[in-house]
Amino acid sequence: MAAPAASVEKKDALQSLRYTRGNFEVLDQLVVPHGLEFLPVKDANDGWSVIRKMQVRGAPLIAMVACLSLAVEATAMDAAGKVAGMSADEAKDFLLERMQHLRTSRPTAVNLFVATDKFAEVVKEAAAEKGATGASVVTTFVEGAEAMLENDLNANKTMGAYGKEAMLAKAPGGATKLKVVTICNTGSLATAGWGTALGVVRSLHETDNLDHIYSCETRPYNQGARLTAFEIVCDELPGTLICDSMASALMNVTEGGIHACVVGADRVVVNGDTANKIGTYQLAIAAKHHGVPFFVALDTTGIDVNTPTGAGIPIEERAAQELRAIAGVQVAPEAINVWNPAFDVTPGSLIAGIITELGVAYPDPATGEYDMAKFLADARQANGASEPPAKKQKKEAAYRSGWRCERGAGGARAVSTFTAELPYQHAESSPAAPARVFTLDVYSSERCCAAA
Repeated sequence: MAAPAASVEKKDALQSLRYTRGNFEVLDQLVVPHGLEFLPVKDANDGWSVIRKMQVRGAPLIAMVACLSLAVEATAMDAAGKVAGMSADEAKDFLLERMQHLRTSRPTAVNLFVATDKFAEVVKEAAAEKGATGASVVTTFVEGAEAMLENDLNANKTMGAYGKEAMLAKAPGGATKLKVVTICNTGSLATAGWGTALGVVRSLHETDNLDHIYSCETRPYNQGARLTAFEIVCDELPGTLICDSMASALMNVTEGGIHACVVGADRVVVNGDTANKIGTYQLAIAAKHHGVPFFVALDTTGIDVNTPTGAGIPIEERAAQELRAIAGVQVAPEAINVWNPAFDVTPGSLIAGIITELGVAYPDPATGEYDMAKFLADARQANGASEPPAKKQKKEAAYRSGWRCERGAGGARAVSTFTAELPYQHAESSPAAPARVFTLDVYSSERCCAAA
């Protein structure tokens, strides 16, 4: 039975998952906010199922849950002595086959595909090393999957700082306390902690630059009403829930105006076209009409440099019953036809800036168009990360962003000091400002959302 949400500590309420080596649980997000129930994930089949059923959702979290579900399966096999009998190639083939299965869970969020592509290269390289064994290949994969938790939190905190600066720089009237609109859920419950778009909002609040956050309910699955509203209440942010069709009216009547919209993304392609939760496109149109800067926030693993425009993004269609019913209560005739795309595509021309952990991408001033492939190349070079991600993954597994991993009988304990200098911008210069240093210290034995 799910524990009542009100009876659970704030730290636990905003954990999307719990992981120690060999043990993995995910928060059933279909139960929130009425209760908090963590589901055991014992293998890749369980991971596939919780992703497909949307018991976990959010592009970054989908990728992490997929990889960690396979990590916990491989760890259990190792503990049972099954890995000891495998050759390096057999372990590699097993991991590749299971990753391929996980890729079939949901088609639109590119983070899952980027992560499994990276790990495919990592395990192939591990298997090709001199003296490689099944155990060494499995260990390389497991450590890499575990590192995703730390990497995601670090990326989100940095993204939040970049996003705050970008939104303040473009705020209408030079406002320093912003009224912001968002859609869907992009916070701690969609990531390992802090969040992407909602992480930017948290960063604004942290420095007293947030006046109010308005969350669209996000029909038909109500992630904004169930999850984002829950996070707003848990973090005591100044916030209000609205239904999706109220956004235009809100921008038109709010005293002092709305200063920005910020949303997450399941995929951004080369020209900046962005796939996100259904309803995002109409929010962007309303923002454009009312002169409200519209921002997208995502980890760079959500950037698809192999797809030129949004026309190439596969859009998942969900079951008709998800629209005919709300929380199991029928609200429409059973016989009515239903069109239920889970995502829409917002053209890059409607987007003021694309916020990432490597900086903020802006459209080219001369053409008005984004080139996200160029942005990634430039940003990685500026941040000292020019090496291809697949080749960096093994090194990042234990030591990305200053993490020192200590392992013992009780599991993994990570100690980190993470520092980023601000701001780095791309294509559009920001107002001159002194450089600032953002530092995050984390000590963790069960890294989920303890730092959030």
